[in-house]
Amino acid sequence: MDAIRTWEGGLAADDRGTVSFVNEFGFENVRRFYKVENFSRDVIRAFHGHLKEGKYVYVAKGTIILAAVPLDDVAAPSKQAKVSRFVLSSRKPAVVYIPPGYANGFRALEDDSQILFFSTASLEESKGDDYRYPADYWGNGVWEVENR
Repeated sequence: MDAIRTWEGGLAADDRGTVSFVNEFGFENVRRFYKVENFSRDVIRAFHGHLKEGKYVYVAKGTIILAAVPLDDVAAPSKQAKVSRFVLSSRKPAVVYIPPGYANGFRALEDDSQILFFSTASLEESKGDDYRYPADYWGNGVWEVENR
């Protein structure tokens, strides 16, 4: 199974405006992309898994909690599997790769957050490789903001 991977980016600003970038990321394996916006910060879009399809996640606007968990058995995944959590923000550009064999989901932490998903599969290929689980399948703590 591939590993989750992150490409860190940057943000440049001058008197004209800002440029967000992730220069180390390439689009070699991307077959399609889509943008997701939730109507409320209370909405959790999770969990959605694939065995063949990988996804690259980029936050174009706002901030989200992104979660990914390996699927050992799509019919009844282990509830003890380690959930990887990322806080992604348009103020700190990055791309996170969710490899095949993982379920993922997100919760927006800011109104009007916009998330771009870049997929390694066509829509037709994705339709036969789709596994869904409740947002609380791996516990409610996945989506909570950690006070520090």
